[in-house]
Amino acid sequence: MSLVQKVTTDEQILATREVMRQLRPKLSPDDYLTTVKRMQQTDGYRLAAAYDEGVVRAIAGYRYMEMLFSGRILYVDDLSTDEQQRSKGYGKLLLDWLKAEAKAHSCEQLHLDSGVQRERAPSFLLSRGIDHLLLSLPDAALTQSLVDAPARPT
Repeated sequence: MSLVQKVTTDEQILATREVMRQLRPKLSPDDYLTTVKRMQQTDGYRLAAAYDEGVVRAIAGYRYMEMLFSGRILYVDDLSTDEQQRSKGYGKLLLDWLKAEAKAHSCEQLHLDSGVQRERAPSFLLSRGIDHLLLSLPDAALTQSLVDAPARPT
């Protein structure tokens, strides 16, 4: 049976590591636990995971924040389904849970920043009713656009 739970213990955090590293391959496996715990303490970062038969199938890293332009929001930093488990409903299950969590915490919107390197991710997210989807360019594209930008007059 599939279910979503908040991830709080060291053991639970470590169980999310491999799915998170599919999304964030530059993360050091050795530093993962200390990095997540530091972010939890200093930035209000939280983790949730979709489990099936006790195995992590999808993960979400998120936080609550308030912005002048949007009010209180639930902001999703990280959202990933295990590569071998995609299109089995785990992403939808986790997104539905995030929406309910946003409502339970009086958030006016749910925001998610998605890279364009995962071609199917933006259409999946938009079809699930994400309030605000920001598409991020890969670092190389951003660097190139800054290099090619005309100089501003001073």
